[in-house]
Amino acid sequence: MKNALLAILICFLFISCNEKHDIIASFCYWKTDLNLDKEDQDLIQKLNAQHMYVRFFDVDWSFNENEAIPVATIRNLKFNTNKLKITPSIFITNEVFLKTTKQQLDTLAFRIAKRVEEIVENELNTSGRKINYEEILIDCDWSPKSKDNYFYLLKQIKNNFPNQKIAATIRLWQYKYATKAGMPPVDRGLLMCYNMSKPNDFKTENSIATSSELAQFLTHKKYRLKLDIALPIYSWAVIFRGNKYKGIVSDYHKILNKDLKLKKLSSNKYLLQQDILVGRSYLRNGDIIRVEKISNEELDKMISIIKSKIQIDNATKVTFFSFDKIYVNDYGTEKISKYYARF
Repeated sequence: MKNALLAILICFLFISCNEKHDIIASFCYWKTDLNLDKEDQDLIQKLNAQHMYVRFFDVDWSFNENEAIPVATIRNLKFNTNKLKITPSIFITNEVFLKTTKQQLDTLAFRIAKRVEEIVENELNTSGRKINYEEILIDCDWSPKSKDNYFYLLKQIKNNFPNQKIAATIRLWQYKYATKAGMPPVDRGLLMCYNMSKPNDFKTENSIATSSELAQFLTHKKYRLKLDIALPIYSWAVIFRGNKYKGIVSDYHKILNKDLKLKKLSSNKYLLQQDILVGRSYLRNGDIIRVEKISNEELDKMISIIKSKIQIDNATKVTFFSFDKIYVNDYGTEKISKYYARF
């Protein structure tokens, strides 16, 4: 009898882990204007993307005004597909919550709502397109010291958006140490499965993500908030001079596709053997270049780890950061479609 029950349990777990869902195919768009050309539109159609998180603006602390203010507002919202649902997204620095009072946060919540409404209204006036958004995403890497003020602001934002759901980004450390980090008072979370380590550490294998690091964070299934998933498809080259961090070249193709004198040191590290200007970055002979991109095998492993710990259903948004034709074409629409299908 016990053996039969064990067999049924193993069978159930196997089916659960391999169950497929009609997830919502999504992207993050984190540039200062949303101006999707025909190639962008074609890529969205090929991927059957249904949703996009769009950064509307940031919020930072102003030393001159001694308060938090919206900055870097998106300039355009030009896209020609009605099938693409938009979630306005706002990035807020952690410093804001270490400096503000509750009264200032009340004002900030109002300003955030007003700025979102202005962006949506401007799009209606210029293109005749009305953005019917069902959700607002707040992005902040809050800390134990800032969480009380941050969670207070989230509640005030909800009061200003009574007809929309409120979502918050969840970093991996906030997932793993949920008791210490606290649980944000929102409807959903967006689990950020990237930026796992600091790029300025010379010993880092890949600061964007590795499956082994992801497994170290997703150690339980007890997170109480319903989660959507964000995975990386971006890539970059990290530059070191004398083992000291010198910066990032956002498109590694500008280095590897040029006729450069490079000596391969390892699977993703190269020694530059000439002086050259790449974009706005001046690279010198002797610089070490670490190319960071998530391989197909690593992404597959990451998806398996996520599925083993996070409950996925047909309402789950699986999001790739970020939407840029360089990154999408680098991986290819066929591979990205297969990543979506893995869920």
